[in-house]
Amino acid sequence: MRQSLKALVIDDEPQIRALVGSVLRDDGWSVSEAATAAEAISKLGAETWSLVFCDVVLGGPDGYSVLRQFTEIQPKARFVLMTGQGSAAGALDATSTGAYDYLLKPFTIMDILKISVVVKAQIKVRGESAKTRKEPAQRYESDLPLIGTAPKFVECLKLVGRVAPTDLPVLITGESGTGKEIVARAIHQRSKRAGHNFVTVNCGAIPTELIESELFGHAKGSFTGADRERMGMWEEATGGTLFLDEITETNPLFQVKVLRALQEGEIRRVGSNRNIKVDVRVIAASNRDIEKEVEKGKFRQDLMYRLNAVTIDLPPLRDRKEDIPILAEHFVHKAESSGTNSSKFADEALEILQNYDWPGNIRQLENAVLHAITFSDDIVYPEHLPSRIRYSGSEDRRSVARGNGSEYSVAEKDEWQTLASMEQKYVNQVLTFSGGNKQAASRILDIDRKTLARIVNRDLTSK
Repeated sequence: MRQSLKALVIDDEPQIRALVGSVLRDDGWSVSEAATAAEAISKLGAETWSLVFCDVVLGGPDGYSVLRQFTEIQPKARFVLMTGQGSAAGALDATSTGAYDYLLKPFTIMDILKISVVVKAQIKVRGESAKTRKEPAQRYESDLPLIGTAPKFVECLKLVGRVAPTDLPVLITGESGTGKEIVARAIHQRSKRAGHNFVTVNCGAIPTELIESELFGHAKGSFTGADRERMGMWEEATGGTLFLDEITETNPLFQVKVLRALQEGEIRRVGSNRNIKVDVRVIAASNRDIEKEVEKGKFRQDLMYRLNAVTIDLPPLRDRKEDIPILAEHFVHKAESSGTNSSKFADEALEILQNYDWPGNIRQLENAVLHAITFSDDIVYPEHLPSRIRYSGSEDRRSVARGNGSEYSVAEKDEWQTLASMEQKYVNQVLTFSGGNKQAASRILDIDRKTLARIVNRDLTSK
């Protein structure tokens, strides 16, 4: 017996309800409509719905409230949230809370049909299989940089939300500075493992001869200096998530041991003959093309297949330039919270930021924003931006525009500080911004701890 295809469209705008309803009816659905959350919830117990389109803003309880009701009472329904104020963070919250999709207004008839066709195919092939109940996502501090409205980034965050509640291994790819670790943390925080450890291993920063011991631990006496038994990072992550950053920087011999740990769910400490069972979800990341690394013989193909059950490819900042003003504002607010004076960007400065290609991506943008607000007062003008960004593509420029439209020659050096004083001021501002965390400050400045210490000590002795 053929199953009835029943759809519910919830929106306080009659035009939207009419459009979505008409497209679905033409595609074979029996459609009902609701204008409010209360009306939608009243229909919840009356019918069994296969597909629901629901606006986020309904004038009372929002679409997330309706979504929570549906995931609790009718978890089989494919629930699509519609919004005119969409964002990447919204997409992440929607899909990790249980939404099937997240549709940005204005959308097209083809957008509706695409969802309709896929859902009908799923019903035909698999039937209405029960979905795992998903608890409402909480917002975490580390999610905050996951902001923006660029379509490529929104699609990425939809995928993050969908994969987070599962236990699948994930491979995150993308250039340096695109936020791979932040995405990995977002996956962990929205998973059933959120109450356990999230352990990060920077595979490229650990010497080859030490990485096995760091990851798997070692037995007492297994090598010179091993005066006691030691737990490795894999064991430390038991019950939680292990993030293997820059996994392609490891050697094939070590990759064999990682593969075995993934396949068998157990590890063996260096120098030990005892296997230890571990329950760990693995998320790996790389800024290289992993398939090319396999072709070169630098990475094992079987490990690649084991790691990339789901692959999330983060777009570089140059492919989501519409997000630059939003990100810049976020970094200004973040700096304000650490004691920096409030600043805003002049239009000319924002234009320069959006015209730059950002090879260092979001990390470089944060650094540039911090530099700019350090050397500005209330408003950031072009002259406050780092020179590499300010003069990008314009190396022959001999002047810099001020906010009032006038110009001054770069040869007018009376206004300039010495490089040493600028360096000291900037480093001190970064340390304030990072709450005195030297590791975080070194990362923002893209220098090592020794260089940071040298600058700080020079500053102290000069007072």
